[in-house]
Amino acid sequence: MPAARALPALFICLLLAGPAGAAADIVDGSYGDKDGCLYSETGESSGSDIFFLLNKEGVTTAVSYCEFKGDGKQVGGATTVTAECHEEGSEDVTPYELTLTPENGGYTISFPDGARWGPLKRCKK
Repeated sequence: MPAARALPALFICLLLAGPAGAAADIVDGSYGDKDGCLYSETGESSGSDIFFLLNKEGVTTAVSYCEFKGDGKQVGGATTVTAECHEEGSEDVTPYELTLTPENGGYTISFPDGARWGPLKRCKK
């Protein structure tokens, strides 16, 4: 019977530990192009019409933001994760399943329609 009493405590510990593979755990830093990394460091836009920044919260561009939601799922060497994307000037939210593929020390982000962002390199600290 001692094992039966330990089971609820184990279950509670697992819940408190959080989900394995959560979207926030997929990306271990900031990745981007030159202007995206500048935005990561300073919080200020360079004014560039095009920039990309990937971090544990999501993907930011000059005209959109995709926030990671839920857990990531390993598929081969890549990770798929659900994201809610907002375009600049719009309150509409579009859900996507993004694929984050490690590539040469960075990531490429792929959308279901075949659009790809990257490869995005690790930003210097």
